[in-house]
Amino acid sequence: MTAIRDAAMTSKAWPFEEARRLLKRYENAHPEKGYVLFETGYGPSGLPHIGTFGEVLRTTMVRRAFEVISDIPTKLICFSDDLDGMRKVPGNVPQQEMLAEHIQKPLTSVPDPFGTHESFGHHNNAMLRRFLDTFGFEYEFYSAREFYRSGQFDEILLRCVERYDDLMKIMLKSLREERQQSYSIFLPIHPETGRVMYVPMKHVDAKDGTVTFDDDTTGREMTLPVTGGNVKLQWKPDFGARWAALGVDFEMYGKEHATNEKIYDAICRTLGERPPNHFSYELFLDDQGQKISKSSGNGISIDEWLSYASTESLSYFMYQKPKTAKRLFFDVIPRAVDEYHQQLRAYPDQDVTQQVANPVYHIHNGDVPVSNMVVPFAMLLNLASVSGAENKETLWGFIGRYAPEASPDTHPDLDAAAGFAVRYFNDFVRPGRTFRTPDDRERAALADLKNRLEAWDGAADAEALQSMVFAVGKEHGFEPLRDWFKALYEVLLGASQGPRFGGFIALYGVQETIALIEGGLDGTLK
Repeated sequence: MTAIRDAAMTSKAWPFEEARRLLKRYENAHPEKGYVLFETGYGPSGLPHIGTFGEVLRTTMVRRAFEVISDIPTKLICFSDDLDGMRKVPGNVPQQEMLAEHIQKPLTSVPDPFGTHESFGHHNNAMLRRFLDTFGFEYEFYSAREFYRSGQFDEILLRCVERYDDLMKIMLKSLREERQQSYSIFLPIHPETGRVMYVPMKHVDAKDGTVTFDDDTTGREMTLPVTGGNVKLQWKPDFGARWAALGVDFEMYGKEHATNEKIYDAICRTLGERPPNHFSYELFLDDQGQKISKSSGNGISIDEWLSYASTESLSYFMYQKPKTAKRLFFDVIPRAVDEYHQQLRAYPDQDVTQQVANPVYHIHNGDVPVSNMVVPFAMLLNLASVSGAENKETLWGFIGRYAPEASPDTHPDLDAAAGFAVRYFNDFVRPGRTFRTPDDRERAALADLKNRLEAWDGAADAEALQSMVFAVGKEHGFEPLRDWFKALYEVLLGASQGPRFGGFIALYGVQETIALIEGGLDGTLK
C-alpha cells in the first residue's frame, strides 16, 4: 500500500492530480465535519442520460484516488434538483399534452407520465438511482424537495435573507439590464397553484425571514416565509448556497458551468463558507456533433450501451480524456471494449507507477481482474458477419476451435462479448454492409491468396498467416499496403475497416476463408 501511495503522489493520472489538489485543502487541519464531501448534481427534467452517469463515475474515481493518499473519511452525495419548475415538456416522454398542463410546477409536483411513481421527478430520480446502483456506486441520495421542506436548508435560506442585497449585487452583475428589473434570487412557490414563480421581490424581511411579492397572475400581494419549502433559490444562487449548506469539498460539472464558477464561489463565500474544489469536463456529443441532452434524448443511453457491451467498457470510455469533447455514439463501443481489455492485459506486467496510471486501476479501484478475452470484440463482429451468426453459440463453434482451452464457463467475459457482438452486428453492422466487386489487381491478389491458403499445410497460426497476407499485398504492388487490407475488408466483409486478417483467418478457419474469397471473386457476397 505504501508503494501505491508513493506512486499516487506523483502520478499524472487525472484522478490522482485532482485528489492531490483536494488534499492541500486540508493540509493544516482535518475538516470539522469529519469527512471530505464530494457532490454531484442532477436536474431531473428528463430521463437521466449517460453524461450524468459519467459525472458520478468520474467523481467516484477522484474520491477513491483521494482515499489512497489520505486517511480522511469521505462521503459522496448525489443531489437531485427536483424542486425546479418544469420549463418545457421533454420530447422523449409520453403524455405530452398532460405534461403541458403542469408547466412551471416543481418536477416533484408534475404527474408521472409513465404512471409508475408519485411524480415525474420521483420517476426520474428512481431511474437515476437504478442506473447508479447498477454500477455499484456508494452514495447518499439527496432530494431538493426534501432538502428544502425538511428544514435542512433553513439556516442558509435565512442567511440568504440577511445578506440578500450582497447576493443580489453578485447576480445582477451577470444579467442583462432587462433581466435585472425582474430578477430575484428567491423563487416563491405559489401556495395555491404550486407553480414556481419568477417574480421580483417587493420586500425582503431579514427579521421575519419572509419575502413579499405580487402574484404574477392576479397581482395580489403575497408574503411567504423563505423556510419550509415555500420558496426555492434560482439555480445559480442555489448552486453556491448548497455548497455552503452541505460543506461541499469537491464538485465536477460540464464546461457550460465553467463560466459561472466565479458566481457560485462568490455566493458561497458571501454566505460565510469556503467554495469547493472544481473540475470542469468537456461535453459528450452525439453522432451529429451536437451536445447530448436529456430533454431531447439524442446520443446513447446507459441502457443502450449495456445492450452491446459491459459496464467496464463504458467506465473505460468515461475515464479517457475528460477535458476533451468526445463523440458518444454506438460506433465507439467496439473500440472501447477492445482497448479496455488491452489495458487489462498490460496491467500485470507494469510497475506500480504504470499501474496507477492505467485506466483499469481506477475502473476497478485497484482490484484489477484478469482479461480472458482471447478473441477481440472487433474480431467477434467480423466473425458474426461472415458466419451469419444469429446467436453466440455459432461464434463459440469457431472460438472453440481457435482456443480449445476457452469455454463459456471458464471465459465468462468472452461469452458475454460473443452475445453482445451478435446483437451489435445485427443492429448496426448488417444494415450498413456494402460489398463491392474487386478490380483487376485486387482480383489477381485475392486469387493468389486463395491459392496459397489451399496449399497451406501448417497450423492456423495468426502471425504466420498475417505474414503471408502481407507478402501477397507486397508482391501485387499495393502501395501503401493498407490499400490491400482495405480491399480485403470491402470485398470480403462489406466494410472499410476490419481486423488483423491473419488472426481472422486463424479464427474463422482456412477452408472457410477460401470459400469466402471464392464468394468475393464470383460476386455472390455482393
